Amino acid sequence: MKTPNYHDFYEKALIPIGFNDLQSLKSTEAYCPDQPFTHWLIAVEGVQLPQPKIYYHWKVSIYPATDEGDFNWKAPYYCSPQLELIDYANTLASSFVQSSKKDELSSATLLEKIS
Repeated sequence: MKTPNYHDFYEKALIPIGFNDLQSLKSTEAYCPDQPFTHWLIAVEGVQLPQPKIYYHWKVSIYPATDEGDFNWKAPYYCSPQLELIDYANTLASSFVQSSKKDELSSATLLEKIS
């Protein structure tokens, strides 16, 4: 598996996981009962396009993490589709930050997948 491009990995927030979101997390492949994941790590990641000139699209990724920010990059809770502009990714990440603070991240990511 290709490792992520940490050169273009921008952590936006590390927010405690609320009760409702934890219940949702437990039903996904991102959940690991052996890890003390207590927080969401919300990040904007650059995805380099396969062309001679270096050009990126952007995605928002959400990982369960420890209170120190440790996370398993192989098991994201959510990854958005690729977005052309980093501004779009930043806006989406900010909306996920607000949803996670209200313990509504699971609902927000579900709505994003549907639309």
